[in-house]
Amino acid sequence: MINLPNLIFALVMGCLMSLSITLATTFVRAGLTENFFWVWLDVWLVAYPVAIVCILIYKPLASKITAQLMKALGFNKP
Repeated sequence: MINLPNLIFALVMGCLMSLSITLATTFVRAGLTENFFWVWLDVWLVAYPVAIVCILIYKPLASKITAQLMKALGFNKP
C-alpha cells in the first residue's frame, strides 16, 4: 500500500534522479546544442513519471534486499 511518506519520497527522489540522469544522457547524446534545454525537458517529462512509478514499485524489494545483505554482512539490527 502506498502511504504519504512513500509517495512524497518517490516524488522527490524521482525528480532528483530523473533530472540528473536525463541531464547527463541528453548532454552525452546531443551535446550542448542551441535547443539543449528543450530537448532535455522533453526527455525529462517522460522520465519523471516513469521514475516515480519505478520507485514506488521497487522500493519494497530494494528494502528487503538491503536488509538481507546487511544481515549477511553481519550488520543486524539490535
